[in-house]
Amino acid sequence: MTGTTRSTVAPFDLGAMPQTRRMRTVDELLVRAPLPRIFEYAREVDRWPEHLEHYRWVKFESRASDGGGIVEMAAWRPFGSVRWPTWWKSEMSVSDSAPNVRFRHVAGITKGMEVEWSFAREGDTTRVRIVHLWNGPRWPLVGIVAAKAVIGPVFVHGIASRTLAGLAAVAERGPGTSRG
Repeated sequence: MTGTTRSTVAPFDLGAMPQTRRMRTVDELLVRAPLPRIFEYAREVDRWPEHLEHYRWVKFESRASDGGGIVEMAAWRPFGSVRWPTWWKSEMSVSDSAPNVRFRHVAGITKGMEVEWSFAREGDTTRVRIVHLWNGPRWPLVGIVAAKAVIGPVFVHGIASRTLAGLAAVAERGPGTSRG
């Protein structure tokens, strides 16, 4: 797929995060930036490659009026000098009132994963929390073991923690900045 499609879809109603899944990863950070600023950087996923060197690309297949849509994302998971390519496609929804950004992976090895970025003001900072919930790949006998032992802690956490730290750094530097 090349470029961004111009089709517009109704916003996805991904609802609340599920109560339980067999794999859970949480990445959380206090960001020294106003909530609206870090929320804006998080919701503008198609600009992530401008700010984050580990993102290979982010492309919208379709856009929704809330800023979400169907989005394809690809990132590198570094292991020293070696970079492992990752890829997934998600339904994405954005809630200004919550505020949060929700994803449901619909393609890739992490199909079925539920993701939520949430934001809460804490004094002069903003607490940003990313939760990933998943039952693992549908591999007989080893799917959940792979999810809990490798995919979640090594890949999901490895990419999410870099994404959160990178966007936090950009937000803390202020408007109009990118990776530095």
